[in-house]
Amino acid sequence: MVPYRYVKRQTPSKAAGKASRLNARFMAVLLVVVGLFFFINAAYPIISYQLLISPRFSTAFISPNSDAAIAQTFGPPNGETEVLGTEIDLVDYTKASNWFPEENTAFAEEAVNTYQFSIPKLGIDKAVVVVGMEDLKKSLVQYPGTASPGRFGNTVIFGHSVLPQFFNPKNYLTIFSTLPTLKIGDEIFVDYGQVRYKFVIEQMIEVAPNDISILAQRYDDAYLTLITCVPPGTYLRRLIIRARLTKI
Repeated sequence: MVPYRYVKRQTPSKAAGKASRLNARFMAVLLVVVGLFFFINAAYPIISYQLLISPRFSTAFISPNSDAAIAQTFGPPNGETEVLGTEIDLVDYTKASNWFPEENTAFAEEAVNTYQFSIPKLGIDKAVVVVGMEDLKKSLVQYPGTASPGRFGNTVIFGHSVLPQFFNPKNYLTIFSTLPTLKIGDEIFVDYGQVRYKFVIEQMIEVAPNDISILAQRYDDAYLTLITCVPPGTYLRRLIIRARLTKI
């Protein structure tokens, strides 16, 4: 007698259903992995800044009062000091007028003074700085009423920043994203009125967003102040980099 063996065969509909369930699980796992990747990509720069970079500024104040802030960033007072503006709640940081008070300060879109700004260490070469311009998407901005570069007083320049992995020295929305990697002693160059000025970083601190002491004018020397938001990709605090004019 010839033996026979019977095997139960899946119907096409059941096989298709199993394949569909496997595809659904694969897509779910893929979406979770992609979501984790983007989360880590966004969170890592902030966490690493807080753990590795921010402690360098930990001995600095965070907005105790204007007098203390001015003394710490410039050193002991030995000349006339003037503070511009009043406190303000900031909203749209691509608009220069929202970074600092508008009182007695005019931001204009029409013909204004421009000059060039470079930080070789960061690959920023001859970026455009506009005095009093409103839109930070188009240029760096010098706060109106602060000293011209190379003159006695404090030239205050501020720029936009995002997560450092998106840094592009030619894009003004990202141009200051790697500013926290600078260190005391690094050089900054300003080309103003056919003259190149060199500034050397002396101080790096953090302040609260509404701390206006950073706009102070000290007339015993020529200072340069750079301002951007930290931690990267947030608006929680302001990084202040103070430099002083030196010989080239």
